[in-house]
Amino acid sequence: MIQYEELRLKLLEYEKPLQELKEALGLEQMNAEIKKLEEAAAQAGFWDDVENSQKVLQRTGALKAKVKAYNDLKASFDDALVMIELYDEEGDESAFGECEQAFKDFVAELDVQSLSTLLTGEYDSKNALLTFHAGAGGTEAQDWASMLFRMYTRWGERHGFKVSTLDYLDGDEAGLKSATILIEGENAYGYMKSEAGIHRLVRISPFDSSGRRHTSFASVETMPEIDDSVEVDINPDDLKIDYYRASGAGGQKVNKTSSAVRITHEPTGIVVCCQVERSQHQNREVCMRMLKSKLIEIKEREHLEKISDIKGEHKEIAWGSQIRSYVFMPYTMVKDH
Repeated sequence: MIQYEELRLKLLEYEKPLQELKEALGLEQMNAEIKKLEEAAAQAGFWDDVENSQKVLQRTGALKAKVKAYNDLKASFDDALVMIELYDEEGDESAFGECEQAFKDFVAELDVQSLSTLLTGEYDSKNALLTFHAGAGGTEAQDWASMLFRMYTRWGERHGFKVSTLDYLDGDEAGLKSATILIEGENAYGYMKSEAGIHRLVRISPFDSSGRRHTSFASVETMPEIDDSVEVDINPDDLKIDYYRASGAGGQKVNKTSSAVRITHEPTGIVVCCQVERSQHQNREVCMRMLKSKLIEIKEREHLEKISDIKGEHKEIAWGSQIRSYVFMPYTMVKDH
């Protein structure tokens, strides 16, 4: 049947990109490294060095996950091809929709894995820390910051990442003044790093009784989360630690005790906050991880005195600085600047 033959030919066009993906991933080298790491794990005394053994197991797990993802993709290609040819021979028109969906699923997964081969930066594979700040526009901007917060949270959840809220400061009337989320998963920072900057919204304000058009601004800052395997020398004398009561929802335990923590690294001016855990100690640990993530990249860039090297050039959260505009009035458009 002609519709099955056309679909089969379209699928076969992806045979070469599939092979190119295998070469780009370095599948043979991955399998060789997995074998080497497993041999090392089988050696006597492997668990004597707990820190090193954890690194080996994490690396092995990450490589196996990539190999499995490619093998599953190859299997979905083969299954789709067999399905198309089988139903074509039987002349079963009712199964065409199922075959077409299998083709679309394969192409979508191929695109995802192909994109991952471009994320080869030093920190691209790390978890991502996203911090939101409301800018010019008052209540409008605070509402816009909460919309961005929800957008990136939903994106992470829909793409299989684990999303945790680390800090959340409510706005005066609506929205939020600032918030920080952690997106955990393979290549989370690689996907998120280009989102850093000022985001602009144009819409009819729901807070304006006259129904006028308003422009609002909010900033998104992205950072890789650095794990505990990286040593960072932080002088306790350089830290200013404040404890305060958490704001917003969280129950009596959270709101009645000064469990929220704010740490200021005075030499660089970095400020990190966490209020979502139940105890001071837990919030302090999260803050120290966030601080370490920011200091590490500054150190890597060899500009210890410049916080701008990690955050990028500091710009006012207002007109002229935006990286993207979301326009809902007088037309609908999203534009990258």
